[in-house]
Amino acid sequence: MPDKLERYRGMRRRGRTPEPVEVAVPEPGRDEAFVVQEHHARALHWDLRLERDGVLVSWAIPKGLPEDPGTNHLAVRTEDHPVEYLEFHGEIPQGEYGGGTMTIWDRGTYETEKWTDREVKVVLHGSRASGRFVLFPTNGRNWMIHRMDPPVRDPLPSLGRMLPVTRSKPPRDLAAYAFEFAWGGEWVRVTIEGGRTGPAREYPWLRPLAESFGSRTAVLEGEVVSVGGAAEVLVCYDLLYDDGRSLVAEPYRRRRAALEALDVAGPRWQTAPSWPAQAGPVLHAAGEQGLPGVIGKRLDSPYEEGRSTAWILLSAE
Repeated sequence: MPDKLERYRGMRRRGRTPEPVEVAVPEPGRDEAFVVQEHHARALHWDLRLERDGVLVSWAIPKGLPEDPGTNHLAVRTEDHPVEYLEFHGEIPQGEYGGGTMTIWDRGTYETEKWTDREVKVVLHGSRASGRFVLFPTNGRNWMIHRMDPPVRDPLPSLGRMLPVTRSKPPRDLAAYAFEFAWGGEWVRVTIEGGRTGPAREYPWLRPLAESFGSRTAVLEGEVVSVGGAAEVLVCYDLLYDDGRSLVAEPYRRRRAALEALDVAGPRWQTAPSWPAQAGPVLHAAGEQGLPGVIGKRLDSPYEEGRSTAWILLSAE
């Protein structure tokens, strides 16, 4: 009988990787366990592994499991892995095959509805990966994975930008507003999905930010600014979508709290500071820093397309 793990063993060097290498000869099991591992290797991807005839039949999925039946994701068939890999997580040294950090994103059990060379149809029962999926080959090692269940998340927002109205004086009801700097940079909406971001071509330096989100889907809004001739930085000041849920209809105070919970902070991205009820001091600080002014945002306002009286722009001049 051929060794199903021969290719796996041949791609790994004993003593150089913490992965299970000295493994037992595969024996048929219950064919019910699965694991999804988040793999920060040369390119971020997720590994889906299904227990089958004593091994874990494996696919690398660059964008993770699809959440919407309207979008199929690429799934690259890789070598079978030993069942011991159901528990594996850790750091694979750089220079070794698959070098990078691997964590267990989800695991559980599954049911087989169909398993042939042309179609693998399963029902996953995990805490994060749940539902009916089908995998089918398209070209060589390239397969596609399709969700058969209804969408499990809100659609991504598609509305236009919200803009402030200009005012000469702060509002009387200061406690109803939070005040932020008007940065005068280039407005950008950053959609992060499957560890990747839409404006990566314009701003390739945002790729590490997207990878840090893992499988979390989010839509950030902010500005790309360059202060004092330094490198460009993304300053995030709103969150329109988070982890499958649209926040567009939520009041600004909740969107702001969700944004702060994400802790967007890095070498070239940060969360914009915000000061409730502090129009005067913030306006003074903006003038000292040479910024255009201050934007006051009503704490109870949803995100509205176009120019809105819920946001007011005060000039620092």
